[in-house]
Amino acid sequence: MAGMLAHDAQFRALADPLRLRILAFLHKPEAACCTDAERVCACDLESLVGLSQPAVSHHMKILVQAGLVVAEKSGRWVFYRLNRPAFAGLAQALASLGGGDPAPALAPDSASRSRKAA
Repeated sequence: MAGMLAHDAQFRALADPLRLRILAFLHKPEAACCTDAERVCACDLESLVGLSQPAVSHHMKILVQAGLVVAEKSGRWVFYRLNRPAFAGLAQALASLGGGDPAPALAPDSASRSRKAA
């Protein structure tokens, strides 16, 4: 349980649908104004989510403080990228709840059949 508490800030950061959209964009950024394959400019996030710069900064601060995103300042601009090792650690913590090995996902129709059989 102590291991899961260490990930508390990450789980809270992931609980917001807007931050999940931001993370999905950071994972596979589309070509935009200042974005490249490795990092995304804060200005491109504003147009993605349709929020003001202060609102985007608030959400990015939460993701950075949770350790899920890395911020790099370059001149006047801030670029963001996923902290992939943090996601790997989070995946390991979640897998530990299932006994260490992630369970295979059931197809929706096979899951309903197994419930009916029970």
